[in-house]
Amino acid sequence: MALPSDIINSSLNSPSVLKDGSKLNPDYIPERLPHREDKLKELTIAFRDIVNDPGKSSVRVVITGRTGTGKTVTARIFGKAFAEQVKNRGIKVEYAHVNCHRERTLYLITLKIAEQLKLSIPPRGLSSQEVFKIIHEYLERRNMYVIITLDEFDYFLNSSPPEDIYFIVRLYDELAVNVKRVSYIFIIRDLTTLSSLDKTVRDHIARDIIEFPPYKSNELYDILQDRVKIAFYDGTVSDDAVRFISDINGFDKGGSGNARLSIETLELAGRIADAEGSPIVTVEHAKKANSRLNEEASIILDELNYLELHPMLLVKALINLSKREKKESFPIGEVEDEYSRLCELLGVEPRRHTQVFEYMRRLKLMGIINTQQSGKGMRGRTTLLSLTFPASQELDDYVTKLIGALKNSEQK
Repeated sequence: MALPSDIINSSLNSPSVLKDGSKLNPDYIPERLPHREDKLKELTIAFRDIVNDPGKSSVRVVITGRTGTGKTVTARIFGKAFAEQVKNRGIKVEYAHVNCHRERTLYLITLKIAEQLKLSIPPRGLSSQEVFKIIHEYLERRNMYVIITLDEFDYFLNSSPPEDIYFIVRLYDELAVNVKRVSYIFIIRDLTTLSSLDKTVRDHIARDIIEFPPYKSNELYDILQDRVKIAFYDGTVSDDAVRFISDINGFDKGGSGNARLSIETLELAGRIADAEGSPIVTVEHAKKANSRLNEEASIILDELNYLELHPMLLVKALINLSKREKKESFPIGEVEDEYSRLCELLGVEPRRHTQVFEYMRRLKLMGIINTQQSGKGMRGRTTLLSLTFPASQELDDYVTKLIGALKNSEQK
């Protein structure tokens, strides 16, 4: 039996598919923003008054969308790039980004803004309003403007007293100044959060709304390929693995459209490949990563318990084909042939094609299988079927056990 020190040394010295795992971290800011270029343009148009007529108005923009739709990273990239570009036009703009889930009170938010502006606040007890006044005086002295993003602003709206919300939103009702130097980006997951606010406050927040839709499969594919290039060594990630992750999460394919989850799945697939000593991240590694991370994976496994015999036999047919042929997807005809073979072994009558097709439709709705149309390289057009999770021995044993129980119950 190997010593712990030997195991650790061996693991430290083993090769990795990952070149720079930090490029897959949630906080990493990429150089490119695939499929969010239009949102950068919308933000620029919303904030160009800072350039065209500086100080005349305080710009307020709401960014809204589901988790993982690029809201935070787009705001961060915009803030940094906008500040750099307007500097060339002789206008000084700073960017501050505050997460309201972490900084849950107005006082903590104002301190975080001051910290990002590298502004020291006296240690004596000051009110939030006093801290904000110091911030504004600091901007005034330097003839500077600031764009403040309040990320996860929902938390602040749901937990703060009305007077604090009013102060943030209607700052210049409270501060008697001629030049308005503070503008906001409010990041909110769900616009219904605003419905409980006073109308005057709501109207001040929701003047300009930019909606971020969930990512489609092809969009996630482009995002993942960008990360593969900078985070992994060349040739260590199979295209099938990237395609699987993008398809399973693509909103148009029934997924959540969550880029953050997709990148996390890609990273875990790389770690799994390393742990197995594989020089390439395969679709099986991607499936294992998906089954660990996907919050619906446990639900899917539970739903296997509620399948009748014939849908379960179709799942078993896909498991058999995946293990035997070492492929991911199979024409519907091959799956039906394997299903018929299993029916013969069990001594049950196979269902007709129309009924089998209906079973497959149900399995897809349950998230157990994926379907797609065949492309080039196959004669004619056919539907290809694949599992959404790895065809592991554990899964095979589990499904075989369920089939046995279903067969026995039918005989009683």
